[in-house]
Amino acid sequence: MTRQELEGEIKELIVASLDLEDVSAADIVTDAPLFGDGLGLDSIDALELGMAIKKQYGVTFSADKEANKAYFKSVATLAEYIANSKGMKLE
Repeated sequence: MTRQELEGEIKELIVASLDLEDVSAADIVTDAPLFGDGLGLDSIDALELGMAIKKQYGVTFSADKEANKAYFKSVATLAEYIANSKGMKLE
């Protein structure tokens, strides 16, 4: 799997799992923040997205808030975390 394919899947998962009506996967910038000024997600969205990622990819997140903030910073950081957790080599 390529990095772009995984990032595309994550963008689709964000839109689908969070029922984003006015946002498409193509609208999400890979390196843009998911929270605050970027996509504008909140802590409830983070929980829902974390559960969707667990279901889709079988990866879990730690109880360490700071580590999770780093993983959920952007689509790119989520892709890196998922790839590392699954032992995937991204092209």
